[in-house]
Amino acid sequence: MTTDPRVEEYLAGLAGLDPRVLPRVEQVRAIVAELVPEAVEALSYGLVGWKLDGRPLLYVGGFARHVGLYATPAGHEAFAEELSRFKQGKGSVQLPLTEDLPVDLVRRIVAFRAEQVRG
Repeated sequence: MTTDPRVEEYLAGLAGLDPRVLPRVEQVRAIVAELVPEAVEALSYGLVGWKLDGRPLLYVGGFARHVGLYATPAGHEAFAEELSRFKQGKGSVQLPLTEDLPVDLVRRIVAFRAEQVRG
């Protein structure tokens, strides 16, 4: 799945952050690998991202106090109610380190985005 060596460099750089960051980013990576194994992983916009059929699927990034999930505005609009408790921007959501990663929700977002991209 990973074709971009910069992904490993990015992940290594997360080691300097809160120890909860890297495992959460890795959880998102594992979810994408499981649900969309044909997605191509690369570093894009300074984040770990995936393309499916040459189109952006989603991105994830590790930060000091949260993990950022970027599933495009449409991906977030579809889950607006469930994501409403998290800080958000257009097409982004901050999943705080003070809470467990909402794995089921992330799985559903990844599956939704894959379905959208596949058309």
